[in-house]
Amino acid sequence: MSNLARKYQVQEVQQPKKSFKPKVKKSLFTKGEKFLYIVFACIVFFFSTKIISNQAHIYEVNKEIQQVETTMTEQQKVTEDLKAQVNELSEYSRVLETAKKQGLKINENNVKVVQNK
Repeated sequence: MSNLARKYQVQEVQQPKKSFKPKVKKSLFTKGEKFLYIVFACIVFFFSTKIISNQAHIYEVNKEIQQVETTMTEQQKVTEDLKAQVNELSEYSRVLETAKKQGLKINENNVKVVQNK
């Protein structure tokens, strides 16, 4: 009885089949939390845009105010120059000289004194 003559039957060892279960991925945030984060992000975005637009509007208004103030100061300078010119042209000596050139004479009875206001 020799063992060599015998063919060994290869026995397949049946391993128990593993049932494949898909792994369920657990997310960090629930759907409700995601919704709240998205709503919060939208609110932050809305208010930040609102603040930026308000600042831009304020900047434009300040720019217009400065332009108006500049034109006002220029107009005040022109007004002061015109007042100085009126004072210069209405001096008594100049009026008397112009009257004499046109042939007018001073009549003491017709002179009326007008006081400056």
